[in-house]
Amino acid sequence: QVQLVESGGGLVQPGGFLRLSCAAFGSIWRFYAVGWYRQAPGKQRELFATITIGIGSTTTYADSVKGRFTISRDNAKNTVYLQMNILNSEDTAAYYCNAKAATINYWGQGTQVTVSS
Repeated sequence: QVQLVESGGGLVQPGGFLRLSCAAFGSIWRFYAVGWYRQAPGKQRELFATITIGIGSTTTYADSVKGRFTISRDNAKNTVYLQMNILNSEDTAAYYCNAKAATINYWGQGTQVTVSS
């Protein structure tokens, strides 16, 4: 069994920053990548950042966050981070991490990020 726990969300002013964490518990050896998704009210959940697990580390970003967000991992802590800088109102959403294995995906419960003055 695998459990993903996100943390670090909250209320931040425009131009501010937050760091989200996605901690994995359980049989995580089967993962090959972790992705961050977000879902704003009335919109579809979107994938905007990914990082591969294992030797090396390949990252990808959606254009909407490229240059502002950074995804990283700490294998010793079984944790993936999302550093979010220069936040704006369009970043307001529920944020979810997703761990990808060969035949199944695991989701965390989500953490809310609200960007507002």
